[in-house]
Amino acid sequence: MYSSVVHLARANPFNAPHLQLVHDGLSGPNSSPTGPPGPPRRSRNLAAAAVEEQYSCDYGSGRFFILCGLGGIISCGTTHTALVPLDLVKCRMQVDPQKYKGIFNGFSVTLKEDGVRGLAKGWAPTFIGYSMQGLCKFGFYEVFKVLYSNMLGEENAYLWRTSLYLAASASAEFFADIALAPMEATKVRIQTQPGYANTLRDAAPKMYKEEGLKAFYKGVAPLWMRQIPYTMMKFACFERTVEALYKFVVPKPRSECTKAEQLVVTFVAGYIAGVFCAIVSHPADSVVSVLNKEKGSSASQVLQRLGFKGVWKGLFARIIMIGTLTALQWFIYDSVKVYFRLPRPPPPEMPESLKKKLGLTQ
Repeated sequence: MYSSVVHLARANPFNAPHLQLVHDGLSGPNSSPTGPPGPPRRSRNLAAAAVEEQYSCDYGSGRFFILCGLGGIISCGTTHTALVPLDLVKCRMQVDPQKYKGIFNGFSVTLKEDGVRGLAKGWAPTFIGYSMQGLCKFGFYEVFKVLYSNMLGEENAYLWRTSLYLAASASAEFFADIALAPMEATKVRIQTQPGYANTLRDAAPKMYKEEGLKAFYKGVAPLWMRQIPYTMMKFACFERTVEALYKFVVPKPRSECTKAEQLVVTFVAGYIAGVFCAIVSHPADSVVSVLNKEKGSSASQVLQRLGFKGVWKGLFARIIMIGTLTALQWFIYDSVKVYFRLPRPPPPEMPESLKKKLGLTQ
């Protein structure tokens, strides 16, 4: 499997600069002494940066995908666990809005009832569940991005790159939510039912005894409703925001930016994407929170009972949480790539063949 993916990765338009040089006319038959030099399709600065940069593996190799998955584990597992107190209050506002009337009131009531330790309820299933989700989300996104871009071809992959980002992220999140669902159900039960269980060791066996495997996977459909739109926005908005920042805001090309400057751009683009993520996924998040608390309810029943106004409860807290979360996740994920010296492709450029078709070059 990996050999075929590697072959596709070497030829796809989102490839790393040092591999993309082959397709840009900077190496190959046209650049040999026996033939006329082909016109370079990228700037000399980018070509020089690609030559100077030494990567630890090839773009699209098995090692590349594994380390991207590791980056997803670190970025998602740590950030979600760090924000457990805010997530706990947000969940309680959704399932009991009469008692938890706002984010500050929610913290106050929780501290009075459970103390400071109560704010950490559900940290274990959060860490395990979102680590597994991060593995699949980021790791599979890179895989599907390579596969889909090569199915489209270089020119169509550039023209339809937003759709490509949406399709790759949706495909990755489908599998990521299957990995997340059991721990998400356990976390919500611990956080929203005081006295039910305080730890993962207590809650999981109790849930299985009461409802069987259904207890862990009954929320997977609404989880898809929440997470797939969220992830599609997270990746597509991030990719296009990065592209726009380098084009309109950053005063120099990405190839001339230091690693620290590139990571700042990553953080800003991540936060912008996170705000939109929170908005598009919040109604489904409200349904998941109530559904995992109650026995015997269906997603449609919960949605009908909450109504339009009810599904938007806790949106402000979620924007703060998801904006910060998404920015930190992208920052950590990109930092992992820098640490392991993984290929980090620049924003895509229009292929030379497409420029010629559009009459943009001589």
